[in-house]
Amino acid sequence: TLAFAFSVVAETQQISAKVTRIKGAARYSTDSATWNTLKVGQSLPAGTVVQTAQGSFVDLILGETTAVVQSPKIGQYLSYQPLVQQNTVRIYQDSMLALDKLTSTKTGMEEVSETQLDLRQGKIFGKVKKLSAASKYEIKLPNGVAGIRGTVYTVDANGIVTVLEGSVVISMVGADGRVVTVVVEAGYMYDPRAGGAPSPVPQTVLQDLIIAAKEAGVGPETPPTTYTIDQTIINVSPT
Repeated sequence: TLAFAFSVVAETQQISAKVTRIKGAARYSTDSATWNTLKVGQSLPAGTVVQTAQGSFVDLILGETTAVVQSPKIGQYLSYQPLVQQNTVRIYQDSMLALDKLTSTKTGMEEVSETQLDLRQGKIFGKVKKLSAASKYEIKLPNGVAGIRGTVYTVDANGIVTVLEGSVVISMVGADGRVVTVVVEAGYMYDPRAGGAPSPVPQTVLQDLIIAAKEAGVGPETPPTTYTIDQTIINVSPT
């Protein structure tokens, strides 16, 4: 009986990523073969790959949002309000990001989440809420992995990390095959290609991070995003 009760309380749920903003053009695939145009308001499950065009970016919220339909008529709008303290990701231009794993387990005492992203190309910005001790948030890179905890950061496919808040632990495989692990604290950046220790973030880069953090803000004071309801009807022949 106790085992059954615990299994109910600790049920693991699959969560999705909500597309909250698009500048320019982007596409997505769920089978790595067929690509579709990405639209604001879409929910992307784990296994989805998102690719942005030059001069474009995409903002995602990892988790649920509160949505209100203003009118069911064609051409009207739907607005959503992000919930408090959610994880957000901005995929910058010429980037490719795979959503490998997105799960949440509520044990009754805390929420244990597991987020695994695969940055195959380009650069992302992220704002991660404070995680429970058992939670995991990792970004796979072509030649390494970054571990994120309660952090505002940017990371690119080359392993260059910039941290505004919190810290990032990055492990990269060097040309000699050695694995180098570095902790990057708030206000510092690290470039594995240059080697050495993390260095202070230049003021211009820091300002860009602050602007991105404000744009990706969530909570009661964040204005809702509004987009046109897509009521396109696609007819498919039964033959």
